[in-house]
Amino acid sequence: QVQLVESGGALVQPGESLRLSCAASGIILANYRMGWYRRAPGKQRELVALITGDGRANYVDSIKGRFTISRDNAKNTVSLQMDSLEPADTAVYYCAVEFSTGPYWGQGTQVTVSS
Repeated sequence: QVQLVESGGALVQPGESLRLSCAASGIILANYRMGWYRRAPGKQRELVALITGDGRANYVDSIKGRFTISRDNAKNTVSLQMDSLEPADTAVYYCAVEFSTGPYWGQGTQVTVSS
């Protein structure tokens, strides 16, 4: 049974940083693309960052240059380093395994950016 557990969400002030982590069990993440999604209040869930098995990353324009996705295949984890956080980044963040049938998400972790 695949399990994804996100951690690292918190309440921070604008301009601060956070690092989200996603730990997986029941699956070897190295075999899959991994994504970080977010759902802001009143909005649909959106893909913000994607990383291939060999470490190539892509980002949505709104977070380019501020967020960095990375993976540690030996530890079976994926991370999202978030710098220069803005109030618009407030959302529940989910990691996901990108199966051919669609993404499989974890339960999410709340990030709130507010002064």
